[in-house]
Amino acid sequence: MNTDLVRPTVINLVILLLTIAFVKAQPEAANAPLAANSETRCGWFSNPTPANASLHDRDAEWIIGVQGGHQADGDWPEFGSGQWVKTNGNYGYGCACMRVQTNSKTHEVSMIESAQARALSACRNDPALKRWGFK
Repeated sequence: MNTDLVRPTVINLVILLLTIAFVKAQPEAANAPLAANSETRCGWFSNPTPANASLHDRDAEWIIGVQGGHQADGDWPEFGSGQWVKTNGNYGYGCACMRVQTNSKTHEVSMIESAQARALSACRNDPALKRWGFK
């Protein structure tokens, strides 16, 4: 067997495998949304109509779902009696804290890791949330 022919092939194979490993280890930054690490956000959870939902906190309105469009992965908070204000049949709003991943450019929630309903008074008594007009 001619070792001069085998050596370049083995070296090329090693280079190819290292290149593949390096590329696989790189984040997909070009097309990936600008998702932050998980963060806890608390504020008014609004679900005014089917499949439309957002969380209004001290920083911004975070879009959770738009009917016929964007829908965050994960479960919405479950509200008990006295934690939900009905404004349109069973639709309305409540106070919640959610552990989420967000896109800071679009203000969309991409993933809901956990969500807990809170007493309405927690949001009503937070001065930073008064600008949203929920009562």
